[in-house]
Amino acid sequence: MADLSVEFAGLRFKNPVTVASGTFGSGMEYEKMVDLNRLGAITTKGVSAVPWEGNPTPRVTETPSGMMNAIGLQNPGLDVFMERDLGFLSGYDVPVIVNVCGHSMEEYEEVVERLSDDDRVAMLEINVSCPNVSKGAIQFGTDAGMLGEVTKRCKLKAGSKPVIMKLTPNVTSIADMARAAEDGGADGISLINTFTAMKIDIYRKRFVLANRTGGLSGPAIHPIAVRMVYEVSHAVGIPVIGMGGIASFEDAIELMMAGATMVAVGMINFARPDATMRVIDGIEDYLVKMGIDSVRDITGIV
Repeated sequence: MADLSVEFAGLRFKNPVTVASGTFGSGMEYEKMVDLNRLGAITTKGVSAVPWEGNPTPRVTETPSGMMNAIGLQNPGLDVFMERDLGFLSGYDVPVIVNVCGHSMEEYEEVVERLSDDDRVAMLEINVSCPNVSKGAIQFGTDAGMLGEVTKRCKLKAGSKPVIMKLTPNVTSIADMARAAEDGGADGISLINTFTAMKIDIYRKRFVLANRTGGLSGPAIHPIAVRMVYEVSHAVGIPVIGMGGIASFEDAIELMMAGATMVAVGMINFARPDATMRVIDGIEDYLVKMGIDSVRDITGIV
């Protein structure tokens, strides 16, 4: 058997596979189809200080080799999340990465501070990259100065919890943004989030999504994710969680070879609820077949 364990931001994980925020809830919807204890970590759907209603419907549509969503980070707010979601996850032996969202720096700080001393939380992933909210989120992720500031302020409130900054690909230089996060004190980087995209129904002569634009994800964006993970892993000295269009263990390994220490499986969870299990098994089989003792040996190998 190969060693699948990895270290990320000072913590040890049984394997490098987590899930992309927003594609797995907090695991409740998947518990009868997936052995949650086998995951390297569970990354929750984004949570804000107060409930968010999200965007009007329709807000999801399929695209060639992918999908677009404009959910708008709908969530029940931190109070419900801490009681319901963290309560559920405490029954499993799996580290929890909480995805944090906000409309302002103060909202980010409030969520981070309240989770900073919660032993049920392993790490915090700060979402500065969602393209589907009217203010906050991607506004912080596309301006290096604002990104550095929100990183710094979240770090000050996070206590001993590692802080990961989730980056948007909708920028001129992803490396510059990663360096801004590192300079702000980030313990890690996760990327990529979705691409801002649009789809028009030519027969109804209207936008398919009520929000007009949505975030494009799925296999169509995978080669771009590989390139961006490669660029970021060479631009910063902190570890990277790679994501973007993972549909197989080969995709996951590709991101790791580009420089990712961990990977997050996203959209494919909707099509194949057991996708994470297949990726974990596939990585292990690949390592054995190739005679590689540890998954850590493939990170950045190219």
